[in-house]
Amino acid sequence: MELDGVIVCDQCDLIQREVVLESGGTASCGRCGNVLFRSQPRGLELSLIFSLTAAALFLISNCFPIVTISSQGLTNSTTLLDAADRLVRDGIPSIAVLVFATTFLMPALEIAALIYLLLPLNFGRLPPGLSVAFRLIYFVKPWAMVEVFMMGLLVTITKLNAFASVAPDIALGSFILLMISVTAAAANFDPHNFWKRVEELKNVRRRA
Repeated sequence: MELDGVIVCDQCDLIQREVVLESGGTASCGRCGNVLFRSQPRGLELSLIFSLTAAALFLISNCFPIVTISSQGLTNSTTLLDAADRLVRDGIPSIAVLVFATTFLMPALEIAALIYLLLPLNFGRLPPGLSVAFRLIYFVKPWAMVEVFMMGLLVTITKLNAFASVAPDIALGSFILLMISVTAAAANFDPHNFWKRVEELKNVRRRA
């Protein structure tokens, strides 16, 4: 939390003054060592670029098959949503909901919220309801588990190779790139820089 150059540590609540950092520098709490903010001059722009990239990869990942399985002359390709649907048909809807939420819904909300906040900001505008969208990012982040899904999928493919021919499809590579893009977008999204930019735009509006 920040108020006119004053920063409150999220971990130990120590009130400190904001310091000016060199590019790439990091400000840490004087009591607990928690990272308060980083100097990333182009952090928000990079976060937007990675978020837009993640949105495109997300569409590819969910529109194309992940793997193609061939066994005894039969071939079957499946997408992520097909897999969730199959779980419902197999009588385990709770697992289907978990798969859908953690690998589709939550990542989609995180990517959409980042773009919703950063795209208008990049053009000097403030999106309506930015506080709600900002909270949404941190609410869904612990539930967006694309990397866990990828690890489980790779283990499954390895084990299935003993019983059938498993060929990776375009969505598998897309999911890997999606995981990298989402991680990079989140890493470059610094709340300190975000709210500082918001305050700058609000001050411009007041003077106009």
